[in-house]
Amino acid sequence: MFEPVPGEPAAVATLGDERALVVADYHAGLEVALRSEGVELRSRAEERRAALLDLLDRTRADRVVFLGDLANAIGRPGREETRELERLLEAVARRVPVTVVKGNHDGEMEAVLSEVETARTVEVTPGHGTRVGDVGFVHGHTWPSPRVLEADVVAMGHEHPKVRLEDEVGGHRAERAWLRGRLVADPFEGVHEGVRIHGELVVCPAFNDLLGGTWTNTDQGFLAPYLPEGLADAQAYLLDGTRLGAYTRV
Repeated sequence: MFEPVPGEPAAVATLGDERALVVADYHAGLEVALRSEGVELRSRAEERRAALLDLLDRTRADRVVFLGDLANAIGRPGREETRELERLLEAVARRVPVTVVKGNHDGEMEAVLSEVETARTVEVTPGHGTRVGDVGFVHGHTWPSPRVLEADVVAMGHEHPKVRLEDEVGGHRAERAWLRGRLVADPFEGVHEGVRIHGELVVCPAFNDLLGGTWTNTDQGFLAPYLPEGLADAQAYLLDGTRLGAYTRV
């Protein structure tokens, strides 16, 4: 129903008769923001777009779902970021329909879409997410809707989860990771009355490898208002499928 693509920061969700390629936190134009902070990096827009289109071909998906923060600028994107977004959406939407689950960086997404020729096949959902069949999709910066929470699987982004791995000589590195565990009702009880929560929560890694993230096996806190209380028995997995065990014990 919701399976990561081996070796990639992406998953395929089965939505009835449709298969969707799901990616979180694309952050188009991130290099522009980094340059403003004194980090000089050339744009990787073409590489990102090519990698996504390659995944679309390999998975033979019928739809692409962006789990929020497709854009990087909080407000209206600048010229370079807008150009990347337009080229990406035009390339993808020529092939399959697109769903953009609105994240905290996507406030001006509708304005960007007004310049995209294929925008008629692009849907932008509210911040509380959307549900297709048995899968709920939400970015994670705000509370999901009851309909999303009642899905068999709830997929979210926002956290850019990573694990800190150490070797026997004290060296360490950070690796992007998936978190999967039981969705717990407790943090939602004061927000939604009578919601019936029974499914699994999947916290997806960021597609953009230049991003920092939440180091889930350290004392660093989560960003979503319902984590970690809403995620029980969560296991951490590397992109290659390696199961690390309980994320708090890695």
